[in-house]
Amino acid sequence: MTGHPVAILIGPSGAGKTTIGKQLAAQLGCDFRDTDADVELTTGRTIREIILDDGDAAFRVLEQQAVAAALDQHRGVLALGGGAITHAHTRELLQGLPVVMLEVSAGEAIRRIGLDGSRPLLLGQPRAQWSALLNQRLPLYHACSRLRVDTTGRSVAEVVDEVVLLLASFQRLPSDEAADLQP
Repeated sequence: MTGHPVAILIGPSGAGKTTIGKQLAAQLGCDFRDTDADVELTTGRTIREIILDDGDAAFRVLEQQAVAAALDQHRGVLALGGGAITHAHTRELLQGLPVVMLEVSAGEAIRRIGLDGSRPLLLGQPRAQWSALLNQRLPLYHACSRLRVDTTGRSVAEVVDEVVLLLASFQRLPSDEAADLQP
């Protein structure tokens, strides 16, 4: 790989990866890419359809392929699906890269994503499901992220401004110091 994305956004559903990512890319003057959208474009099916028809494991294989391709090809802002970090190979690929974890409270995440059933892993009791997924994934998010920004109760512009500042500091610091850079 001759380069990498300028920012890679990870975090749970409802943290704002796509919304923040699009605005961040606009502010940085680069392209935005979302690996969930890549999977849907490649398969011609929604993630919901893939998971309900073929199962979560089948989706995770497609997701891992989409992440690897995007990390190799994309140089702008990249948003990964909430569960992308569950694959060990993806975690390896993210090492040393400008990975930003977007954090959010459960209440705000559920308000943002709604209760419409479009997210198959949150069917049933969305708040309980979201919290269970976060508890499982939080150590992986922390292991993968170099920077963390809480989006709870904040405007998109506020979050984007903070991410831009952190990325600027990340670019100037040796990687061991960048790992400790938190707001």
